[in-house]
Amino acid sequence: MQAVNEFLAVMVGYVWNIPMVVLLAGTGLVLTFLLKGIQIKGFIHAFDVIRGRFDDPNDPGEISHFQALTTALSATVGLGNIAGVAVAIHVGGPGATFWMIVVGLLGMATKFAECSLAVKYRKVDENGVVHGGPMYYIEHGLGPAWKPLAAFFAFACVASSFGASNMFQTNQVASILEQSFQVPPLATGVILAILVGVVIIGGIKRIGSVTSTLVPLMGGIYIVGALIVIFVNIKEVPHLFGMIISDAFSGTKGGEAFAGGVIGVLIQGVRRACFSNEAGLGSAPIAHAAAHTNEPIREGVVALLEPLIDTVVICTMTALVILLSGAWTQDANGVDLTAIAFDSAIPGFGVYFVPIAVALFAYSTLLSWSYYGERAVEYLAGEKGVLPYKIVFCILAVVGAVWKIDPVLNFSDIMLGLMVVPNLIAVIFLMPTLLKDSEEYFKKLKAGQFKIHK
Repeated sequence: MQAVNEFLAVMVGYVWNIPMVVLLAGTGLVLTFLLKGIQIKGFIHAFDVIRGRFDDPNDPGEISHFQALTTALSATVGLGNIAGVAVAIHVGGPGATFWMIVVGLLGMATKFAECSLAVKYRKVDENGVVHGGPMYYIEHGLGPAWKPLAAFFAFACVASSFGASNMFQTNQVASILEQSFQVPPLATGVILAILVGVVIIGGIKRIGSVTSTLVPLMGGIYIVGALIVIFVNIKEVPHLFGMIISDAFSGTKGGEAFAGGVIGVLIQGVRRACFSNEAGLGSAPIAHAAAHTNEPIREGVVALLEPLIDTVVICTMTALVILLSGAWTQDANGVDLTAIAFDSAIPGFGVYFVPIAVALFAYSTLLSWSYYGERAVEYLAGEKGVLPYKIVFCILAVVGAVWKIDPVLNFSDIMLGLMVVPNLIAVIFLMPTLLKDSEEYFKKLKAGQFKIHK
């Protein structure tokens, strides 16, 4: 296992390096400029859409705008917010938080682009089942000659659904439940596998109905918990933001020189932001492709809220809790570090609150990513591959619970990085079409040409 982990660690270094930082942040920056600040321009309209003001029951699709948003958020508002932030700060120092926020803001434009394209190039079969995501806008947007790239994305998506979004999730839940309540890791894995299997048999409609209830509940609970800790220590917050900004450009860790320097802090921030909000990854477009709508840009506007909620708000709150407690300097990592941070701020709070949050977050992530992997398998092997995939997915939930965190995390990061490349290549090449559609949509919106249903 040590040899395997050493190999995976080397591969992570190759995948997540300066070229990946440039690709992710650069694409978001270019899209922000070309789309004329879509983060601001589409912000208010996004809330009107998820409220259902533009919903037409006759539009094709399987789930509502709100369900598409919560399904995608259930995959992103997860352990990336609890464990991923802790890893970034533990390895990269407080400055990694700054780069997570920056990439989150830029990622709003990226999410808008990829989710708009997912609806534009989706397929709706004779049964009304939606087939969409980067593999479809790569093949149908760029042409049949690009199908090998689409297949490569689908393969990486399946692998990521097993690693980052399955085994890592159950691994962290098993770790925190064993530490807090002495629950055997194997028992945690088996229970999670059964709970996931019960829901994913019903497909995206059942997943959407569960996540539309679970995500607002778990997100609200976590935000309230974090706000309690922050307000108790509110006088320290301005100093912490100063330290975050300073360390982001100095490459220090709590005032001490950090071995990786500014580049190391930047890479950690970008990697964890991508792991957290998935902007540029191409996963969320698979969920948004299933939304009831005839307007691709409208679904893109809904999607841009995700990095804001996930990274800019929730991840920043987690970072502040960890930094306020001083726990980030201890010999702890991942979800255990976040639990220590909550507990040191409010004694006893982390022991019970964080395990509950972790379990809810991980469960919702498992549900959404099982659908992402299912659609990717369906693209590669047809409908006959879906049931075997679901069975393997549930089995690996058990495997993840009893495996060590380092190889799981490294494997996850490699697969996530491999998804980014084909997805953003397609987004870049399809940018002229996206810009044209966006301009036309907002002209119609401004002119009041869209029917308001509610």
